[in-house]
Amino acid sequence: MNGPRPSLVFGALLFLVSLGMSHALAQGQDGDQPGYVPSADEEELDPRWQKTVVFYRSSEAPGTVIVHTNERYLYVVQPGGRALRYGIGVGREGFQWQGLLKITRKQEWPDWTPPPEMIERQPYLPRFMAGGPGNPMGARALYLGTTVYRIHGTNQPQTIGTAVSSGCFRLTNPDVSDLYERIPVGTKVIVRQRPEV
Repeated sequence: MNGPRPSLVFGALLFLVSLGMSHALAQGQDGDQPGYVPSADEEELDPRWQKTVVFYRSSEAPGTVIVHTNERYLYVVQPGGRALRYGIGVGREGFQWQGLLKITRKQEWPDWTPPPEMIERQPYLPRFMAGGPGNPMGARALYLGTTVYRIHGTNQPQTIGTAVSSGCFRLTNPDVSDLYERIPVGTKVIVRQRPEV
């Protein structure tokens, strides 16, 4: 009989499946990879996700943050019918939400303590990780009300423009650092899932 033995083929397939699963586990469902430090080149976004000033009609006061989940953009309302627009990563299917909150706290290089619900879904995650370049929370965090949700940086810049998180909004570390300097505690944040008609 010519050709590979069935046991070898099965073994090779099993190896490839386990390799793919171990990569998925290492990266995590949320695109998190604790300990990974992105290079400056990796943080250079595709032009459509780069920070830019755009025309933006809104009745909200300048300084208000408006998140459009479906568009994968965060806007900071500016005077004169404009907004500063940042590309973001958003919650994956089943983890998207909408509402009206305020920034209640800000933190540079925040520690990461995954909530119990996340640990239950991804038991391989660390229970605590000190802030730093390899932390999935990234360089800055802006806390939304009393929820577990935040606007934060990421050590996985390739997830900007995707829906992979557990409900938080992530920006590249350079972008979240820029946003952090512009947004004071008390800022109004509006999260919308669908575009306005």
